Amino acid sequence: MTSESAVATTDDAHSGGGHGSNKAIIAALAANTFIAILKFAGWALTGVSSMLAEAIHSVADTGNQFLLLIGGKRAKKEATAEHPFGYGRERYVFAFMVAIVMFSIGGVFALYEAYHKLESVLEGHHEDMGRWWWVPMVILVGAIIAESLSLRTALRESDKARGKQRLSRFIRSAKAPELPVVLLEDSAAVLGLIFALFGVVLTKVTGNGLFDVIGTALIGLLLIAVAIVMAVETKSLLLGEAASPQAIAKVRAALDATDGVDRVIHMKTLHLGPEEILVAAKIAVSPRDSAADVAELINNAEAAIREAEPMVTSLYLEPDIYLENYQPQERPEPPAAPAH
Repeated sequence: MTSESAVATTDDAHSGGGHGSNKAIIAALAANTFIAILKFAGWALTGVSSMLAEAIHSVADTGNQFLLLIGGKRAKKEATAEHPFGYGRERYVFAFMVAIVMFSIGGVFALYEAYHKLESVLEGHHEDMGRWWWVPMVILVGAIIAESLSLRTALRESDKARGKQRLSRFIRSAKAPELPVVLLEDSAAVLGLIFALFGVVLTKVTGNGLFDVIGTALIGLLLIAVAIVMAVETKSLLLGEAASPQAIAKVRAALDATDGVDRVIHMKTLHLGPEEILVAAKIAVSPRDSAADVAELINNAEAAIREAEPMVTSLYLEPDIYLENYQPQERPEPPAAPAH
């Protein structure tokens, strides 16, 4: 979700979509709730570890979808004196919580279950799935179909938002975390189910529980890897990313086209939320302009910026006289600690 990635050709690509995000989340929530129940039933009948790992995976995903919905709702709260720029970043906070849940409840639990099952296998316990051996296979095949349909919904919604970007770049550049998170979750779900099916089938064919261990461990490693990717990308959003190059270009063009603005001396942007951008810019005006002229110029520039880029919700323009040798003031280095 870093801003250095290529930019899509549509404004929706900047944010990652709003209504489409909720549609993908709800589709994933419904699929995961139903699938989790089936997986627990399959594990209860056969005792297959990879089924339990996948059941916990689905529970974690279900909780994650609730977190994303809650984050989206809380982000709509009105600004307050304590939070004057609003609560848009709540969506980033809850997306980061999703990564934590997937890492701990999903990935770490699966690895623990694999280790526990490995001890049993090494002690010489024979894997007997009983007369219900076919139940996990049916459940897993059905779950693969259901998760694939959920993934297809997420892909369709992301197609509307990402424009001509490659999917990997969309996941890195999207300012709204919901669609990238659901895409990663659904992709991990399909792969995890394939790993579980691999473990169940080979365990039944060979009678060797080691294949169940391998399938469970692969699920755990997969979830941890996806959780790390989520955490890294969401951390970038939490720290504060600049607006996309396309949005910055629109703002700069609006300023350049405003009568009385000689040039943009320097400008900084920051996403306060997926669809909220803060712009702070120093603009050069004529030294002959009166205070009234400068005030009118700034009003015109603000109107032009908001028309060019509607996501600009906070805007601060500082008029100045341009000097050829001007250098933007950087934050000073903190004073060195006194020697002891």
